[in-house]
Amino acid sequence: MLRTDTLHITPEILNLIAGIDEFKGAWRALGRLAPDRLSALRRVATIESIGSSTRIEGASLSDREVARLLSNLKVRSFATRDEQEVAGYAELMEVVFHSWPDILVTENHIKQLHQMLLRHSDKDERHRGKYKTSVNSVVAFDADGRQLGVVFETASPFDTPRLMTELVDWSVRELRGGRLHPLLVIAIFTVVFLAIHPFQDGNGRLSRILTTLLLLRSGYAFVPYSSLESVIEASKEAYYLALRQTQATIRSNAPDWQPWLLFFLRSLAEQIRRLEKKVELERVVLAALPELSLQIVQFAREHGRVTMADILRVSGRNRNTLKPHFRNLVEHGQLRQFGSGRGVWYELG
Repeated sequence: MLRTDTLHITPEILNLIAGIDEFKGAWRALGRLAPDRLSALRRVATIESIGSSTRIEGASLSDREVARLLSNLKVRSFATRDEQEVAGYAELMEVVFHSWPDILVTENHIKQLHQMLLRHSDKDERHRGKYKTSVNSVVAFDADGRQLGVVFETASPFDTPRLMTELVDWSVRELRGGRLHPLLVIAIFTVVFLAIHPFQDGNGRLSRILTTLLLLRSGYAFVPYSSLESVIEASKEAYYLALRQTQATIRSNAPDWQPWLLFFLRSLAEQIRRLEKKVELERVVLAALPELSLQIVQFAREHGRVTMADILRVSGRNRNTLKPHFRNLVEHGQLRQFGSGRGVWYELG
């Protein structure tokens, strides 16, 4: 059984939870932005989340490359393992965003989500959707790929089914009205899930998808509009340190939840700060833009990039009319310019 009697609620933890819950309530008003603005925010956050979550696990695709891949998902032909992982993560995120009210937190659903996450990964065909059958301890490697040693010993294949049943049952019971705040339950679920490492591969990515699912099911409706994964990527060393500090004590008589709880709650607070900044930009900066400039920015948000030819096509205006709009957007930091001549393209600043 999970021991949470050693959980120490500090003033910082209380303040972080209060701030997150305050924004949760405020989002009901902030979230009433125009549908196209919300859609644009979510697209940018989705690209950031997919890119960051897969890079945390060793993939190398940039956000721009992720955006380009997402625009061609229907092709369903992925040349590299990185592309396969990005495609699986993207499709699973869409499922969670659209169907979270119907996805109960059960072991069967967790296995189905894992199956979907790795659906395009040829290497993982044998074990996707199934608990691990061999040891998958977390190991460290040097710059040349040589194994340095075991960083953390995960649960054995024999113990995994029992531990997952205990974790899921505990989480469902607490979220239905237990003594712990939902954010604490979600944080503990995540760190214990990663300590178990129930699947042969894909545990890190799946843990972040499950975190999003649990947050949405607990009423944190702002989650799709700002990327928690990009916050974690930006503090990757602190992420792994907090995980290891807490995970090393989980099986003891006195689990130390503090390192992970603080990292998790601080990350959520940073996610909110970034979203508030984006919403403020929507209101102040974009509201002052001429209609044609706004159309350019909107196209860049929805497609990940924009060219002069794109706006010529959708606006019907001529090149000389559009040039000053692109120039002003670059000068004021709303767009960044790449390439030269007819090959120039732009992405959001």
